[in-house]
This record gives sequence, C-alpha cells and structure tokens, in this order.
Amino acid sequence: MLNLGALLFILPYFLFSSISGQLSTRYDKARFARIIKILEIIIMGVAAYGFYIQSSVLLLAMLFCMGAQSTLFGPLKYAILPDYLEEGELMMGNSLIESGTFIAILFGQIIGTVVASAPHWIVMTLVILIAVGGTLTSFFMPYVGAKNPHQPIDLNIFRSTKQLLKDTFAQRELYTAIIGISWFWLIGAVYTTQLPTFTQKHLGGNDNVFNLMLALFSIGIAAGSILCSKLSRHRLHLRLVSVGTLGLTASGILLVWLTHGNHYQAGQFQGIFAFLSNGYAYPVMACMIAIGFFGGFFSVPLYTWLQTASSDEFRANAIAANNIINGLFMVAAAIISAVLLFLSDSITLLYLAVAVGNPFLLAYLIRLDKRFIRRAP
Repeated sequence: MLNLGALLFILPYFLFSSISGQLSTRYDKARFARIIKILEIIIMGVAAYGFYIQSSVLLLAMLFCMGAQSTLFGPLKYAILPDYLEEGELMMGNSLIESGTFIAILFGQIIGTVVASAPHWIVMTLVILIAVGGTLTSFFMPYVGAKNPHQPIDLNIFRSTKQLLKDTFAQRELYTAIIGISWFWLIGAVYTTQLPTFTQKHLGGNDNVFNLMLALFSIGIAAGSILCSKLSRHRLHLRLVSVGTLGLTASGILLVWLTHGNHYQAGQFQGIFAFLSNGYAYPVMACMIAIGFFGGFFSVPLYTWLQTASSDEFRANAIAANNIINGLFMVAAAIISAVLLFLSDSITLLYLAVAVGNPFLLAYLIRLDKRFIRRAP
C-alpha cells in the first residue's frame, strides 16, 4: 500500500507537468496560486470524508489529486521568485524555500507519527486546517501579471511533454541545472526513504531516533542553504555546487564507515537516550547534519541558475521540465534501491553507492560547464 501511494503521488508529475508550465506562463501566477490552494481545501475536504468512512480507495484517489495539485504548484512556486526578487536576492530566496520545504517535511513526518493513532476527527480537522492556512497565505502574494497571455494550452500530455523536454534540453544551461537538481532529489529520496529501516538495522533506534535523524538532516539542509546564500554574497557561484558534492561524498562515506558493522534485530531497538549512550551516536548525528548541510550547498545554486538561465516566458516551462526529470530520478532511486537491497540486504551499501556516485555526477557537470570549477567573473 505504501509503494502504491508513492506511485499515485508521483504519477501526476509525469502526466501534468507540461500543462502546469503552460498555465503558469499564460496566467498571473499569484492568481493561479490562489486557485490551486483553494483546490487543495476541496481535496482535503474529500480526504477528511475518506478518513471518516475509512475508505482506502478514496484516500488513495485524493493522494493522486494532491500529487496533481503539487504538480500545478511546483512551476509556479519557483518561477515566481524572479518576479518578486532582484537577481542578487535569488540565492537567499531559494535558500529560504529550500529550508522551508524540508522543515515542513520534518514537521509533517512528526505530526503524522503523532496523530497516526489519534481519533479520526483529529486527523480530519488537522488536514483541513493546514489546507486553509496555506490558502490564506496565498492571498498575500502580490499580482505579477501573465508572462504570455497568448500561451497555447496543449492538453495532449504526450505531445506537450515531448515538446517541453525538447525545448528545455535544447538549452545547455537548463539541461545541466536540471540534471544536477535531479541528482539532489535522487540522493534525498535514497536517504529519506531508507532512513527508517537504516535507523532500526544499523543504529538500533526506534521511531523517536528516526525522527531525530530526520530532524538533523532537515536542519542541516536549512543551515547549508542559508550559509550557501551568505557565502555567495548575492551572486551565483557554481563552485559552491562542487563544494557541496565533495562534502556529500565525504560525509556519506563516513556515515557508512561508522555504521556498516552494526546489525540490530527487532526487540533491540532503543529510545533516544539509550541511543545517545552509544559511542557512535554523536559522529553519526554529525554525519546526518553534514549530509543535509552539503545538500543545501549543492541544490540552492542550481535552482538559482535554472531561474536566471531561462527567459521570463519560458521559466515556468523549464521548471515544469525539471519536475519531470526529478520524478524520473526518484523512480530510478526506488528501482536502484530495490535491486541493491535484493542483492545484499544492506542499506549501508546503498548509501555507499550514492556517496561514491557523487564525484561521477560532478565530473559530468564539469564536462558540461567549466564554471563548476572556475571562479565567477
């Protein structure tokens, strides 16, 4: 059921991203954002009813709808930043979005764990209140005007997706940025999806220890994103991506070295205080922070580059194409994880494969654009 839910949520990224880019280009993004957020309230209202009648089919259908809603909102969220911010402010703007995204994921995970066994009315009320809160914030977004009011809307998803990817990949800078960003999401997917099992098998921790590890990872991304922006001094420096890659490699390998010999069974799982009494606990925690920290260094310049390298009229479409490739990389992460775990049943081997893959990805990015190793002019 968990895998089916993940599939239903990510499927709209492949189906509707091309259309979402067209809509974000044709209409005022702030006005479009309000419509999408109102749609979220409706979806959450139906989902609340699904909780009430305990219908897994209805809840899965609403999960698909939330995936579609996220697909529509994604291009808008990143494409609107250059409308609100000066070019020198984009690094900080992207760092705040990156930080907010992962902190929100963290709180969602923790709240979900807390209310999982709560009465249905609490879950129903909570999902609706969160949707309403998000919708209210959208009304504070200033209008920016449509970038191309005459943008045609091609509802043939196969033709429009093919054309979108063709137009995007014809621009070398956009292609390079998208490959880098997609690798970041592959890394994030591998670490976070396997983290619950990794916490149990290699750290001997229970759900509270897992939440601690996820919190450290999220805090690391937030800190790395903000510091990356500060160090850039309001300019785009692609060499920060190289710093992030090397940091991800070193911290990932160190995490594997610290934990590969640990093997715990059910019944041996510890709470936070018992976990902290282990000698390896604090180095492992430092590694989780470092992986998130250097992930922020890696991703923020790439998102800023994607925004600045695309024209006003094409920016939303470029981000829509990015979402499609992000989805492909995350599906690839799931397949690679399944194969490696089938062959070895070792999550540390999977984490090692990701860490070792980072330098190869960096070499490919450098081959495409030398600014990853050159000082910005």
